[in-house]
Amino acid sequence: MSFERIHTGLAVARPADVTFDRRELSLILNVYGHMVAAGKWRDYAIDHHRDRAIFSIFRGSAENPLYRVEKKREGRHAAYSVIGMDGRILQRGRELRQVLRVLERMIIRLVE
Repeated sequence: MSFERIHTGLAVARPADVTFDRRELSLILNVYGHMVAAGKWRDYAIDHHRDRAIFSIFRGSAENPLYRVEKKREGRHAAYSVIGMDGRILQRGRELRQVLRVLERMIIRLVE
């Protein structure tokens, strides 16, 4: 657990930020790499907050994200979702591999 100082000088425990682990990043970057190779995506950003971790995918470097892969803390488990540029949830679930299938279908369409 991390600690945050408050004005009284006492240390107060707070929950650590939600982060992507190595396995999760590997799955996400695998899909991302295929789309970069196809010339569709060019940049990404990773943000960690107390309640969620966000992997944002960009077509260029100065745009709003095309897609966001979010991991939310729900008790002892995580919930994942892929969110489009318009804010619609394209896919969600407890298994990241299943949730990323919505993006993998785009790779298949590019190959065809």
